[in-house]
Amino acid sequence: MVVVPEIDFNNTSEAFKHKSTAELKEAAFMFEMLNHPILGKPGKSLLKFAVNVGLPVKPVIKATLYKHFVGGETLEDCLPTVAKLERSNVKSILDYSEEGLQNEAGFEKAFQELLRNIKFSGEHDAIPFSVFKTTAIASEHILEKVSLGETLTSAEEEEWKKVYYRFDKLCNTAFFSKVPLMVDAEDSWIQKAIDDLTLEMMEKYNKDKVYVLNTYQLYKKDSLNYLRENLQYAQENGFKIGAKLVRGAYMEKERRRANEKGYASPIQDTKEDTDRDYNEAVKLCMANLDKMMVIVATHNEESSKLAAGLIQNTVYRNDHPTLWFSQLLGMCDHISFTLSAQGYNVVKYVPYGPVKAVTPYLIRRAEENSSMEGQAKKEISLIKTELAERRRRRK
Repeated sequence: MVVVPEIDFNNTSEAFKHKSTAELKEAAFMFEMLNHPILGKPGKSLLKFAVNVGLPVKPVIKATLYKHFVGGETLEDCLPTVAKLERSNVKSILDYSEEGLQNEAGFEKAFQELLRNIKFSGEHDAIPFSVFKTTAIASEHILEKVSLGETLTSAEEEEWKKVYYRFDKLCNTAFFSKVPLMVDAEDSWIQKAIDDLTLEMMEKYNKDKVYVLNTYQLYKKDSLNYLRENLQYAQENGFKIGAKLVRGAYMEKERRRANEKGYASPIQDTKEDTDRDYNEAVKLCMANLDKMMVIVATHNEESSKLAAGLIQNTVYRNDHPTLWFSQLLGMCDHISFTLSAQGYNVVKYVPYGPVKAVTPYLIRRAEENSSMEGQAKKEISLIKTELAERRRRRK
């Protein structure tokens, strides 16, 4: 039986002790805006269009969404945010969030920045991980063809060799920099190529410690079984698995494509199915902490409590080096800082990049917060509670 510790995620004093009253008021205003009907899908599409055609909206974005969810334009710009989080014993992952550079020059630019990111992380104890998307260094076209097992043309063979070289070089750099590297999950129709590459790199570099981690999207019907298979394969072949557990980020896109192309959707039929598989994955990983590293990357309070409760049932300390919790910068501070205060390892995803380049990321955050099950209402309620409590204490 799992003994769930008494974790109060509604303790706003703990959750927001790192923020000034002025910062909380700014955050409340921003979440109110995200929760406003004008920022529905048409509003977000208009925002993206305005940025792409050069309308003068960047100052507004930079003062609101960008300021709240992004660390800065460069690695160095992020250091004040990293230092502020570190004061509450919350670590950082600097996530290079420029998207959509689907050409060779763009891939090479991203590759060089990612190499720099890994080395930069190795120089800062407060940045214990690095992360990348494979589509930053590879075209979706080549990833889909390889995922489908289709025959590549001679030009595509050369393209794939470059992808393989970049992928391996990033993992190799992580290994020698002693910085665990997370490979983000992507669309299901390109994921097999990413999974196969990542498993190969885990087998190559994770002999004694975990330096390469894959991301398992538990809103996919096959992910839990795939995680089980990976664990078994790793045990049979003498290496360790790294697993970042997420629910998933592309549900509408996945279901729409499946419907258009006439195949069964890979996405769970209900949220309850996703929650079940996510929690089963947490249990599986917690039972194998000596054989793997797990990042419980979630904004879900119950899943966070589950993982925390499971570590309580072992001989391990809360800050066991192969168990981490992760949330996005600007979201779910009530989870991050509460867990950190109780001695758990916590890391925040801190995106960085130019305003235009990270706009797709910001729009996804806006959509996530303003959706039916988004975070905006919860965040507003917690912030207002803390502001009221601070007013009371001043009297």
